Amino acid sequence: MKNTHVTTTINGDPVEYLCDTRETMLDVLRDRLNLTGAKEGCGTGDCGACSITVDDRLVCSCLMLGVEAEGKKITTVEGMAEGENLHPLQKKFIEYAALQCGICTPGILVAAKSLLEKNPNPTEEEVRFWLAGNLCRCTGYDKIIRAVMDTAADMRGAS
Repeated sequence: MKNTHVTTTINGDPVEYLCDTRETMLDVLRDRLNLTGAKEGCGTGDCGACSITVDDRLVCSCLMLGVEAEGKKITTVEGMAEGENLHPLQKKFIEYAALQCGICTPGILVAAKSLLEKNPNPTEEEVRFWLAGNLCRCTGYDKIIRAVMDTAADMRGAS
């Protein structure tokens, strides 16, 4: 085991840590940095529960090594709210009851935020396609899709 020093930015804050070169970013976030929002659902990149953004690119943190974060800008679900003020997506997920057990919710929120940053006016088909990598075993997807669509409309100032 060789530990490597990593300097990165996570949720806007400079962060340094030591990690084994074989350790995933998911493990670093959860076990070393106590950022437990990203969840391990599958460990193979199939479920999206561990979604984060790396330099504004949506990534499954279970497929990324912690050492790969060197010099990168990482955003997790913990970085969505501004202090006590929830992100509009988080508010809509509550309003629409678009969550249940909470395993998939952080990854879906990160993925939806990534979509809306790239495409502020997505069609329902585009939302469904973008979120296809995020699996939910509890809710079905209609409430999630409606929450994302309504958030997009609100953020554009549409009614």
